[in-house]
Amino acid sequence: MPEMQDEVQQAQRLSRAQARLLLVEDDEKLACTLARGLEHEGYVVDVSHTGHDAIGRADARDYDAVVLDVLLPGASGHDVCRQIRTRDRWVPVIMLTAIGEVSDRIRGLDAGADDYLVKPFDFGELLARLRALIRRGPSERPRVLEVGALRADPMTRVVTWAGRESELTPREFELLQHLIRRPGQLVSRAQLLDQVWAEDYSGSPNVVDVYVGYLRRKLEHEDGPPLIRTVRGAGFILEPR
Repeated sequence: MPEMQDEVQQAQRLSRAQARLLLVEDDEKLACTLARGLEHEGYVVDVSHTGHDAIGRADARDYDAVVLDVLLPGASGHDVCRQIRTRDRWVPVIMLTAIGEVSDRIRGLDAGADDYLVKPFDFGELLARLRALIRRGPSERPRVLEVGALRADPMTRVVTWAGRESELTPREFELLQHLIRRPGQLVSRAQLLDQVWAEDYSGSPNVVDVYVGYLRRKLEHEDGPPLIRTVRGAGFILEPR
């Protein structure tokens, strides 16, 4: 029975022999330990210790997955992931971090990561998550939203309007996204609160007006056409031309 288990494990390693990983970790001792473990499992591993080097490697070669630390010299893991995505590289990315805050995990996923693992982690769990990501293959780029002259990219959160490009925060983009899907239609504050903010949000509904103001300042020119019209007491209408 032990012999059969050894044969199964060996077969699994051989089946992964062609899978190439990019491991990005600035702690050289940890990077060496992880690389040895991954290579023992049959993966081919390239190691990078800086964010800028990782971006260059991801540009130059097709990887089956990227294991990406968040805290890196030169460019953070979030920056690396975002750059990979803006270059139309849809390789699966799993981020590693010593920060366990929910907000940091959200930031990583917003940057384009597919999965997240908090240090210290069990090596077996990393292997399981890698297998799942590689089986799933590259993710698809979200469809760019366009209406009239307005263009919004969900991956980069870059919006083009009236010849001007602006990068939005996740909340700003989500708000704009709901308006884009209903061009020329009245969308109430209650609808936007329900769709963009948490169901248990108990703050002032004026937060919607505050964020609409942010969008206007980022997207509209003083001498250009208005993009979002306020209907007093009712809500907002997106009017791209």
